[in-house]
Parts: sequence; C-alpha cells; structure tokens
Amino acid sequence: MKRRSLVLTDETARHPFLASLPPHVRRGTEPLQLLRRPRWLSLDSVREFLIAYCACFVAVSAFIA
Repeated sequence: MKRRSLVLTDETARHPFLASLPPHVRRGTEPLQLLRRPRWLSLDSVREFLIAYCACFVAVSAFIA
C-alpha cells in the first residue's frame, strides 16, 4: 500500500491526482488563472437579451391565448 503525506511538498500539486504524479510529469504546468467575466458580456448586452426574451414571451403568450 502506498503511503502519502498529508502536507504537499510542491505547491503545483494541489489536487490528489497531481500529488501522486512524479515531479518530472508535472513540470511545465502553470497555475490556473482566475476566471474573468468575458468582454462581450456587458450590461447593454444583458439588457438587450432581456428585452428580446420578454418580447418573445409576450408574442408567444398572445399567440397561445
């Protein structure tokens, strides 16, 4: 049975699977960047989507009624 230490010795091996890999396999991995909001998603685009959604909802509701 393989013994694993509770404290990681390498900061790049945060996940248990990565910690089980030898260092030469993990070499070259960069830490993940924080997720940022896409540039195309702005308040104007959200507002236009909501207007189109509400207009379609009203049109379909009027068609069904």
